[in-house]
Amino acid sequence: MPHHIRIGADVLTPAQVVAVARDGAPVELDSSALDRIAETRGVIDALAADPHPHYGVSTGFGALATTFIAPERRRQLQASLIRSHAAGTGAEVETEVVRALQLLRLQTLASGRTGARPVVAETYAAMLNAGITPIVREYGSLGCSGDLAPLAHIALAAMGEGDVRVGDDPSTGSGTVPASDALAAAGIEPLVLEEKEGLALINGTDGMLGMLLLALHDLEMLVTTADLAAAMSVESQLGTDAVFAADLMALRPQDGQAVSAANLRAFLTDSPMVASHRGPEDGRVQDAYSLRCSPQVHGAARDTMSHAAMIASRELASVIDNPVVTVDGRIESNGNFHGAPVAAVLDFLAISVADVASVSERRTDRALDPARSHGLPPFLAHEVGVDSGLMIAQYAAAGIVSELKRLAVPASVDSIPSSAMQEDHVSMGWAAARKLRRAIDGLARVLAIEIITGARALDLRAPLEAGPATGAVRDLVRTVAAGPGPDRFLSPEMEAVTELVRSGAVARTAQEATA
Repeated sequence: MPHHIRIGADVLTPAQVVAVARDGAPVELDSSALDRIAETRGVIDALAADPHPHYGVSTGFGALATTFIAPERRRQLQASLIRSHAAGTGAEVETEVVRALQLLRLQTLASGRTGARPVVAETYAAMLNAGITPIVREYGSLGCSGDLAPLAHIALAAMGEGDVRVGDDPSTGSGTVPASDALAAAGIEPLVLEEKEGLALINGTDGMLGMLLLALHDLEMLVTTADLAAAMSVESQLGTDAVFAADLMALRPQDGQAVSAANLRAFLTDSPMVASHRGPEDGRVQDAYSLRCSPQVHGAARDTMSHAAMIASRELASVIDNPVVTVDGRIESNGNFHGAPVAAVLDFLAISVADVASVSERRTDRALDPARSHGLPPFLAHEVGVDSGLMIAQYAAAGIVSELKRLAVPASVDSIPSSAMQEDHVSMGWAAARKLRRAIDGLARVLAIEIITGARALDLRAPLEAGPATGAVRDLVRTVAAGPGPDRFLSPEMEAVTELVRSGAVARTAQEATA
């Protein structure tokens, strides 16, 4: 178990968010954060006693912002806000996404700019450490004012209402318990919200940001895996590694392209198969684009990831709430909850994911076509005419790529007005994040199919031998998927290799072989 991650002393890092969200790392609030929170709460208490209305403190919300609420009704106002906004519907959102929601909202509370009491932040930290995961539903957020519905489901659970999971996997469809029971078992007192606290708990971009950080973590590994898959295809299809030379890459100084080309050079180093046809006697002038231009396509994705990581780092350092309590004690309405910056890069990443998967599928298709594979049997079949080999595995890859193209259509250019036209332009950032998660799953599957194909093609080139990196990955694949032979039930092998891809085992194996 990782060490406690301190909240409120410094801005969280992406790795810390992943550790808490995915790996269950415990958290603790820094004492300086609790001091800031208490100091700012004094500002809210003073405004609550003011006979003049202050948005979110003594008024209603959204289109009801001009409605003054008497002091004796304000606790009911806060509870009503959370209950009404916890209006998500659809399938459960993954545990790691919900934990990211909780954590990132906790970091904003720890900033001391929201006006919530220390007990609110302490309750969120205690829920994370107890493994209490509120049930959040797929649909409900428009990404403005932030991820209202998902965050309201978190707040509802902190109030002891609704259902939660405690250390259980939502994919099992079991294990839900009432939030009140889970809090009681963990010794956590349900929150009774005071002025401003309802808004402080729901006005944030935490859902879309959490999913962006998890996506970037996964894509860093998957793009390296794509470089490895391309190396297996280049090698087994008797392509050349000369086009990946560093001096050629320097003629076009794109950072991501250089990284991918360096990976390809490393993964093809000392390959007897590549060396076997190097030289003028090879007879081919140049390889097809899907082989030759792999660094350019993969590199574009890397550059997109770099831009998205910059936006994510800025958002991690942000305090997203409305209204917000400024350092000099003013309480001001603002538009920082609008998810446009995050939504745009989520969509941008979905485009790159579709492109990397598309070029991977093209490399797979070339390996199965005897007119283009340079001596490999049709569909890499054992007995041509009787066996179909990997024919339908390529169909699966093509079907996924087709869906990824649809998922690449931007969500952030859409907007449906809400709240009686008060919220007349929204970001759809949550939707952009949800489709990116599905796209990343598709990319892992397409790469797994290329790796299965590449592994079989390498075997079929015997007695020529693979290089150290590609050969090590081929051997890893053979632990869960048999080599060439008569047709067999392919689906379990495809799932097993997909898991090797998703877990990072493929990328690690290749990198260790070149270390």
